Amino acid sequence: MGTEEQTETGGVATANDTLTITDNRTGKTYEVPVEDGTIRATALRDIKVNESDFGVMSYDPAFMNTASCRSAVTYLDGENGVLEYRGYPIEQLAEHSTYLEVAYLLVHGELPNAKQLDEWTNKITTHTFVHENVKSFIQGFRYDAHPMGMLLASVGALSTFYPDANQIKDPEIRYLQIIRLIAKMPTLAAFAYRHNMGQPYVYPDNDLRYPGNFLSMLFKMSELKYEPDPRLERALDILFILHADHEQNCSTSAVRAVGSSQVDPYSAVAAGIAALYGPLHGGANEQVLRMLRRIERKENVPDFIAGVKEGKERLMGFGHRVYKNYDPRAKIIKKACDDVFEVTGVNPLLEIAMELEKIALEDEYFVKRKLYPNVDFYSGLIYEALHMPVGMFTVLFAIPRTSGWISQWLEMIDDKEQKIARPRQIYTGERNRDYIPLDKR
Repeated sequence: MGTEEQTETGGVATANDTLTITDNRTGKTYEVPVEDGTIRATALRDIKVNESDFGVMSYDPAFMNTASCRSAVTYLDGENGVLEYRGYPIEQLAEHSTYLEVAYLLVHGELPNAKQLDEWTNKITTHTFVHENVKSFIQGFRYDAHPMGMLLASVGALSTFYPDANQIKDPEIRYLQIIRLIAKMPTLAAFAYRHNMGQPYVYPDNDLRYPGNFLSMLFKMSELKYEPDPRLERALDILFILHADHEQNCSTSAVRAVGSSQVDPYSAVAAGIAALYGPLHGGANEQVLRMLRRIERKENVPDFIAGVKEGKERLMGFGHRVYKNYDPRAKIIKKACDDVFEVTGVNPLLEIAMELEKIALEDEYFVKRKLYPNVDFYSGLIYEALHMPVGMFTVLFAIPRTSGWISQWLEMIDDKEQKIARPRQIYTGERNRDYIPLDKR
């Protein structure tokens, strides 16, 4: 790489940084600008064998080394285990903030003052109810329908209740949809849960805080007023904060890709829910619980570890596509477990989990491979302690991630560099074949 001007900002590239590429096919040399440590993929199009040549493309399955956007929402340093929302460390937000305050931060870019937070909270609180036809829509599902499928369908259906939502260039209309999405997601999630349980739906109680209201819609029975345990409410709030955003993951990329067609935000968020539905994304904590149940007892952990090393078992909840250090969210969730289990009683699987973590963090086999616990390792234990069926785990992920999805969507809508997503391909099929009539095949 040729650099005409040395930077003094710890490696941040300047406009004078270039990458020199020599095409050995033609002997030609090209100077490609380097900006923020990246080159423009379209710059490779200038590298041609002749004028009719399309130019060089980069091939990057699963986007392992491709930046699709510039974003100021979430900073993630996987090597050092750092996660920041709008520059604020996740540890500080989880300790001092609430989910609605974090949602405001993600959407607006700054933490709110007291008046702004009150107005924001009030707007979301007064939009928690859904149209009665939405309730009828959910009632149309089979009794055993997966709650994630119900959430996916009902969020997509909201676009038909608010047809003006497709006016995405109107700031006031756009902002109203943001409020509606964050407000109504817990209601839709709770309705899906009650549908599975065969219980009557519980309407929002706007006297309660955001996480307490959700617990009320889940668990309220015959009592006149549901009073959530403050420890459970706070633990759920922390879980919501930790799951609010996580950079350009699969579901966020789906929201951005679908949103790039300038569709309404409900349809774009529904795409994110669909991506989150997959076991490699939102369903990972379910796999952790299955693993812990299969181990059965703390005494069986050494044999299980041996099986992992031999390739006979899979260690779920360890390692991450991005994190090559201890997932900072996992440390916070581990602390939240104490408050939850103080209310619900200790989950018997916790002892197995802690022993598994202890051995894995000390064993050279796992340390060498940088396999540290991730957010899914402990979150499933908390969800189960709250008596959540496994099918609800991913739904509990989708509720807080809505604020991240919508923040990323907003950023994309205002980004003048963004166009409709349309990846290239390397065609590997047949060419120039003649049609054969049916009677001659």
